[in-house]
Order: sequence, then C-alpha cells, then structure tokens
Amino acid sequence: MRCLAIIPAYNEASSVADVVESLRRQAPGFDPLVIDDGSTDATARVARAAGARVVRHPFNLGIGGAVQSGYRFALENDYDIAVQVDGDGQHDVRHLTEFVEYLRRNPHIDMLTGSRFLDESGEGYRSSASRRIGIRIFAAVLSALTRRRVTDPTSGFRMTTRRGICLFAHDYPHDYPEVEAVLMVHAHRLESAELPVRMRARIGGVSSIGSTQSLYYMVKVLLAIFVGMFRSRPVPEPGQPAPVSAEQAL
Repeated sequence: MRCLAIIPAYNEASSVADVVESLRRQAPGFDPLVIDDGSTDATARVARAAGARVVRHPFNLGIGGAVQSGYRFALENDYDIAVQVDGDGQHDVRHLTEFVEYLRRNPHIDMLTGSRFLDESGEGYRSSASRRIGIRIFAAVLSALTRRRVTDPTSGFRMTTRRGICLFAHDYPHDYPEVEAVLMVHAHRLESAELPVRMRARIGGVSSIGSTQSLYYMVKVLLAIFVGMFRSRPVPEPGQPAPVSAEQAL
C-alpha cells in the first residue's frame, strides 16, 4: 500500500522541517510531499533539505489549490492513501498509524477526519473561543445536511482512500475548503468518519484567518455550503470510483 502525506505550506520555513522529520520518524510508511504555495521565504529549500519531495507553485493559490495539487500528484503516481498534514506543525502524525488501521478495518470508509473535539482529555489545542463557536455552527449545519454527526468540520487533518483521491484531484474547493469538502464527500455518496486526535499550537507561521476575519470567514463558508447544496455533480454508485465530468477533465 502506497501512502502519501500532502503538506501544504505557505511561508512555513520555521516549521516545515519539523513536520517532515516527524513523518520520517513516526510515520515512515508515508512519502512526504510539500506543496510550496508561492512562498516568499525558504520553505522549499528547507523542505528539500529535510528529505521531502517539493512541488512549487509560482504564486499563491490558497490552501485549496495547494491541497488539490497534492491530490493530483497522488492520483498520477498511483497512491492508495493520501493524508493532509499542515505545514505549521499542528497535526500530530503519531495518529497516522491509527488512521490507516481504522481504514483497513472499515474498507467502506473513504475519508477519515481527525477531530480535536472527540478527544475526551481536552488537553490538545482547540483554537480560540470565537473560532470554536463558528466550528460548532458549521458542525450543526453539516450534521443536519449529511444526517451524520460532524464534530470538527474545519479540521484539515484528513486521510482519504483511492476514491477520495480521485474525487479531490478533479474537484476541490479552493478558498476555505475543509467545510465544503465534507459536503462534497456526502454529495458523491462517499463514506466518511471521524477519529479523536490531539492537535498542537502551530510551531511557526501565521494563520490565514485572523481574528478580524473570523466573521467574514463564517459568512463566506455558510454561503458556499448553501451554493454547494445545489451544485450539480455526477454521483457514483457505492463502490465505484468517483466520476469525472467533461469540464473537470479539461
């Protein structure tokens, strides 16, 4: 089984080496791929020196574009599993063994999300109070739409099987994609689940969503969810690969 760790990074020179080295120590079965999304610092050089393969964007596309580049790489290079790991060091890669084992025991699951709100210890990093309110709103909306409990819709710590790789390589939200991706998986009749994880405060870099942008982010994502409900998508039968429409193939 070939496994890829997609590491989107924008100006993460201070933390990306730690992420790559953590993968090599604690999840050696995953090939680290850093997507340098138009960084203006030494992110690409530091990542290569740490032993990662690097794909560089000539300019910043945003988190969605960076992650989709990783899924395209996974699809084109015949990976069976792909996991998103933030370049800022928030995701604890020791959980990857648990993720893979869960997918092996539950072959009907296509996407597995690490939820910081299922960890009963409450010891991990859970973001600010204002962001937690927004997360709860998104979780309530998505739980109602998908008829499945969603607790951490903004988590970028996600593992997908080949069906998820095929879907996200051809169609992935580009602005603030984590929440919309949950709806996409449901619309395509792929199966998803959550596992408890502990997250850490970022090692370096700056969040793309500042405190003054939180309300704007919430409104924009809720609008995106509303539009996504009416978006026409080809739907596969259970067990079949996610289809590609003519315009997606172009």
